[in-house]
Amino acid sequence: MTASFGARLQTAWDAHGPLCVGIDPHAALLDQWGLPQSADGIRSFGLAVVAAAAGRVGVVKPQVAFFERFGSRGFAALEDVMASARAAGLLVIADAKRGDIGSTMAGYAAAWLEPGSPLEADAVTISPYLGPESLRDTLTSAVRAEKGVFVLAATSNPEAAALQSALTVDVAAGVEQTVAQRVVRDVTWVNGSDAFDGGIGPVGVVIGATVDRAELGLDDGMLISTPILAPGFGAQGATPEDLTHRFGSLAGNVLASESRSILGAGPDGIAEAITARATRYQEVLRG
Repeated sequence: MTASFGARLQTAWDAHGPLCVGIDPHAALLDQWGLPQSADGIRSFGLAVVAAAAGRVGVVKPQVAFFERFGSRGFAALEDVMASARAAGLLVIADAKRGDIGSTMAGYAAAWLEPGSPLEADAVTISPYLGPESLRDTLTSAVRAEKGVFVLAATSNPEAAALQSALTVDVAAGVEQTVAQRVVRDVTWVNGSDAFDGGIGPVGVVIGATVDRAELGLDDGMLISTPILAPGFGAQGATPEDLTHRFGSLAGNVLASESRSILGAGPDGIAEAITARATRYQEVLRG
């Protein structure tokens, strides 16, 4: 039996620091890299990013949408990229943002988290907006398979703020909470299990690096054992210094996700860009 997702993530952090490299084959980046707008182009792009990331970071995050746009051949390319990354010792977070109810959500969980699946990843991003309770079976399935999930809680896109900061009433508890706060509380209970020995659990949340956590009620106490996937670094404006400025005592739980700011270095410069950026994050954490 392999180690839990949280334990594997902690090992990756300890070895390489918090940088997570996005594998986002935007059309403009394919052009910049001199690659065709095709499934073959995105396969070549993804494999090149994997080769550059291996040994320099611990985690990569392919954006499923950019592969999905090429249909079945695009998914075949994604399978090759994810398998190559996992074979290279990288943890793979499939940025699929799936969310549904009942057997449909179980199907998504089987596709992305079931060992031996063609699309097997180490973790997947999921949406709670059909109700956090709809994710319960997915969370328990992930734990059983020693996989992870990252639940959308407070994303970095500005237009999400109105929804995620809206107030909701937990009638049973008799308390008022923001939507983001309610999501975090409703999914991170899994991390409190004694099975994880007080370390990082398998259920993470997505909290943007440009988000004001205080406005959303997301204090440090409710996130102690929770891995945090933080988009917003790099092209969206957050700097490595924001790792400690924004997350404080939780900085050691954070995966700082960057894509365009690194991928823009091109096929000849990406390895150097990854090394430089990973080093900078490590320096920030060391103070």
